[in-house]
Amino acid sequence: MPKGKHIFRMTISSEPTVLDRILATKREEVAELAPQRETLRDRARDLPPARGFGSALRVPGTVQVLAEIKRRSPSAGPIRPDADAAAIARDYRAGGAAALSVLTDRSYFGGSLAVLEEVRAAVELPLLRKDFIIDPVQVWEARAAGADAILLIVRALEPDQLSELLGLAEESGLDTLIEVHDSAELELAVTAGGRLIGVNNRDLATFRTDLELSVRLAAEIPADITLVAESGIRTAEDVRRLGESGVDAVLVGESLMRQEDVRAAVSALTGQPSSPRSR
Repeated sequence: MPKGKHIFRMTISSEPTVLDRILATKREEVAELAPQRETLRDRARDLPPARGFGSALRVPGTVQVLAEIKRRSPSAGPIRPDADAAAIARDYRAGGAAALSVLTDRSYFGGSLAVLEEVRAAVELPLLRKDFIIDPVQVWEARAAGADAILLIVRALEPDQLSELLGLAEESGLDTLIEVHDSAELELAVTAGGRLIGVNNRDLATFRTDLELSVRLAAEIPADITLVAESGIRTAEDVRRLGESGVDAVLVGESLMRQEDVRAAVSALTGQPSSPRSR
């Protein structure tokens, strides 16, 4: 594939993938938000500086834990549908999480911006708005709700969209976690200027998970870029294995949310060593 070129991944079969359905819903949500564009933009501009999300995930020598509040998902179904988000956030903080990820998609993950606002009021840790961001209005919406970072998924965006949203996030004071799933997407993320890259071990088309994907792609990621491994991480041994490959942080949600004692569950994942990447 020529450098900088990207073909938007549309499903060829007659049956849409889960990602196709999610993005169709997002386009409807963005259309509904359109009348609020200027209001959200002005609110976002008037806020104090965001907390350092990216810097919280980069501590030399130790894998940081990005703990996620996730009530359900298309692949797992209900996880903890009635979770008290603020209480979970406080337990994550007490367990040693460096930052928090909050699912705000309502239709497929049972989240909302109200959940993000609850978490913001409960803890001072940096927060990632984890959603399917496809339009500038969602960036301003995230900032206005108290997020310190947003997620941009390469597979869900054209290259010009990725660059536009990355630039807008920077202007708004937000860090950006750019999510990739293969080498071609990684090249696009780096070319766009991404400094914080997440490797999603779960294929968003099939929702199958391969933990070794992060290990393989770590060798291709420049050492000065912060690397986050996402999905399929359950044990301290998983974190240790990822740390050996040069991963700086791990995003863990489902396995933590299923534990009765989430504070202890987070604590069990912290403190694993991270080796420097040589590239």
